[in-house]
Amino acid sequence: MSTGRYTPDQLNATLAGGLIPAAPVMFDRDGSFHDGAHEAYVSFMSAQPIAGVAVWAHTGRGLLLDDETAQRVMRQWRDALPVKPLIAGVGARKAQTNSPEAINATLAMASAAADYGADALLVYPPSWLKNHEQRDSLIVEYHEHLSRLGLPLVLFYLYEAAGGVRYTTEVLDELMTLPNVIGIKMATLDSVVTYQDVASHIQSRHPDKLLITGEDRFLGYSLRRGAKAALVGMGAVCSDLQAELIDAHFAGKAERFLELSDLTDRLAEVLFIQPMEGYIGRILYALAKLGVISADAANDPWGPALTATELDNITTLLNALNVQVD
Repeated sequence: MSTGRYTPDQLNATLAGGLIPAAPVMFDRDGSFHDGAHEAYVSFMSAQPIAGVAVWAHTGRGLLLDDETAQRVMRQWRDALPVKPLIAGVGARKAQTNSPEAINATLAMASAAADYGADALLVYPPSWLKNHEQRDSLIVEYHEHLSRLGLPLVLFYLYEAAGGVRYTTEVLDELMTLPNVIGIKMATLDSVVTYQDVASHIQSRHPDKLLITGEDRFLGYSLRRGAKAALVGMGAVCSDLQAELIDAHFAGKAERFLELSDLTDRLAEVLFIQPMEGYIGRILYALAKLGVISADAANDPWGPALTATELDNITTLLNALNVQVD
């Protein structure tokens, strides 16, 4: 496999200080891929202040897409962003309990991502190992296989309720020393303690690695605790607001940072609520209200139905942010 356009050090430098939205995929009311809406969204996002895009992540239902849709999604992003990094989520698409089968499925997805133009891989946690008696050694083995493919890797520390696996500090240390690993995305959702502990460990033991926040519900705070970039589903909507937040943090503009942190918290508090799987549908609804995509494309086939209250709260918040709402 090709090593891609970026060395790990080059990608680290390119992403540092930037916003990397985890991009959703648009479907019509029958659950079919909405090609026109997706193309419109990709075109819109290509003009936003983003450092790159994460495709096939959870926000983009990466482990649930059929092969044809996955390829079309990647190709559209690659054509629209010829000079910005594409990070592809990779994992076992079907529930697996057999480690060799799951690793082979992940490697196949990673190879397809490289063929379609991905610049790096975001490695889904091996959820099938959660209760395995040899969990730690097999977690390392799983990442070793992916490391040999040649593309830069982003580790993914995901909270367990969403399919994550707890990585001990010993496992993290082994993973951070693997070739091609540029850093780790943290998505603990509501465990500030876990985020603090892992962030402190990475900063003290692996300062050359990129700590990437995936903490939509405490984005500003996660930057203050050491994150050097943000890869978040919330970044798929109102990207300029979040990019400015990151810029204000690194520029030392404390007053503006605090103001923007409050605003992004308010956005997260209408998008990332229980049931948490509804956040993708809420993001799509927000994009439709903003006129970025058509209303008939704001559908997540795998998510729960959204309530009228949820939709009203999103509309009210978008109005409060002084953005154009249809």
